Amino acid sequence: MATVTQPPLLEEPTTGVKDVALVPQSDSAVDLFERLARDPNVSVENIERLMALWERSEARKAEGLFNAAMSSAQKQMRPIAADASNPQTRSRYASYVALDNGLRPIYTEHGFGLSFDTGESPNADDVRVLCYTTHSGGHARTYHIDMPADGKGAKGGDVMTKTHATGSAVSYGMRYLLKMIFNVAVGEDDDDGNRAAKTAPEVKAPEGYDAWLATLEGVADEGMTAFSDAWNKSQGAYRKHLASTAPNDLARIKTRAAKGKAK
Repeated sequence: MATVTQPPLLEEPTTGVKDVALVPQSDSAVDLFERLARDPNVSVENIERLMALWERSEARKAEGLFNAAMSSAQKQMRPIAADASNPQTRSRYASYVALDNGLRPIYTEHGFGLSFDTGESPNADDVRVLCYTTHSGGHARTYHIDMPADGKGAKGGDVMTKTHATGSAVSYGMRYLLKMIFNVAVGEDDDDGNRAAKTAPEVKAPEGYDAWLATLEGVADEGMTAFSDAWNKSQGAYRKHLASTAPNDLARIKTRAAKGKAK
């Protein structure tokens, strides 16, 4: 009668060295664990211990592959040219399209995949943008950045709706995360998001400007004719300051005047 040779029975491991020696290779891990599970002389605790050791070993191996691939990918990456302008900050920056075109062929070649999402931010006025970065070796990392989404301008006024502010924050977040994950440089200073980090230099308004603006707001309710008349009679310095520092406010007042006329 043929006999089946079973693997040697496992004793309770006593040292870390023995534990590591008992960790199976990934190719044979499933077969080994199945054989151990069928052996009535091997305790469940021993099997679970070995499985935990194997999983940690595989996780370290996957993380090593992730890090090596990241290093190799970054060696191929070059600075991305700034291809877009922000008239508000008078700066040039690299758009997401430019970053994606320059980086995606490289990072996918090295086994990376990116997907974006949003999460809960500790600040009620911020949007947390998440980037899940996976690698073909099995390791994954999650990066995040919190972006302001209150829709406020430099002076604290509302310059966009919350919907548009959220969309803008997500776009900024995706672009900055893409730069940060791969540590990529931009050919020119990329300061497009400087309002999210600091307040833009204050442009001093002409004397009497605030009172004029309040009056103009009130006149807008009387309709477009009244608004146009008041606008044309205003000081040029007032009109220039409003148009250059708060164009969204000017557009809002004009829209208000058009609605007043409709009434």
